[in-house]
Amino acid sequence: MKEVLYLVIPCYNEEQVLRETSKRLLVKLSTMIKNKSISEKSKILFVNDGSRDNTWTIINELHNENPIFCGVNLSRNKGHQNALLAGLMTAKDYANMTISLDADLQDDIDVIDKFVEEYYNGNDIVYGVRSSRKTDTFFKRNTALGFYKFMNLLGVDVVYNHADYRLMSSRALEGLAEFKEVNLFLRGIVPLIGYKSSIVEYERHERFAGESKYPLKKMLAFALDGVTSLSIKPIRIITGLGFSIFLISFFALLYTLIVKFFGKTVTGWTSLTVSIWMLGGIQLLSLGVIGEYIGKIYNETKHRPRFIIETILISHEENHKSII
Repeated sequence: MKEVLYLVIPCYNEEQVLRETSKRLLVKLSTMIKNKSISEKSKILFVNDGSRDNTWTIINELHNENPIFCGVNLSRNKGHQNALLAGLMTAKDYANMTISLDADLQDDIDVIDKFVEEYYNGNDIVYGVRSSRKTDTFFKRNTALGFYKFMNLLGVDVVYNHADYRLMSSRALEGLAEFKEVNLFLRGIVPLIGYKSSIVEYERHERFAGESKYPLKKMLAFALDGVTSLSIKPIRIITGLGFSIFLISFFALLYTLIVKFFGKTVTGWTSLTVSIWMLGGIQLLSLGVIGEYIGKIYNETKHRPRFIIETILISHEENHKSII
């Protein structure tokens, strides 16, 4: 008996792409069901992350047209990672495996078959990895490269050129549910689960409609969350920097006393000014990094819910309206 697959798609203001996305995904899933690679109980699950447009209305319409389309409506906008987690935690009670992907379908859905094949080969987690970044701008390509190198340098275990296009088995989702942190960075958390995994390469397409929901500002905030949620190396860097400055200051003090003793003191306005500005900048930067960690601790200690689901639309009918 073939196993149940759920496609989990977080949506925020995606009314421009949702109809076309649902059409393409229906073709894909219907073909796989016909080929008996997945169960007829497989679904397409859209998660509405507090959209301000007609996204939830369209999801309702899709569900009424065909029960293969399901929906989860969050009570308010909680961000991409929380919306994705809400979908995964909902799907794990129904599916043997889930595949998460974005609503704009820049991720190549033709490799979904390879994801499922890897799952049947015994892999609990299958990462979708971009084979190249030809479609990216020069700036995006190089900042992304810097992001992955920076994360690895700080000890965060992330899969290179992997976003959130991945397959997870129900066992892997149960493992993910054990991670209770509020500050979510799924790209770093999923590798910590530790089950057998593999990689499927694919080409990323241009977005066919709408605008990216991840401008530079959000990407920088996302990177900062990733580092501070999964690594304490920045704190250790500050400790090492502080110790180094202490040693330099100690030797500078000895030098000053020796010069003073021999009566060769010279007015040092430039060096003094540079030292004050440098030390002041280092102190403020250090306080900022430490404050970021304290803020994370503050959020974690409150134990607030990562998401609240307002409505779930899931039909258990098996006779989907296939277009094949």
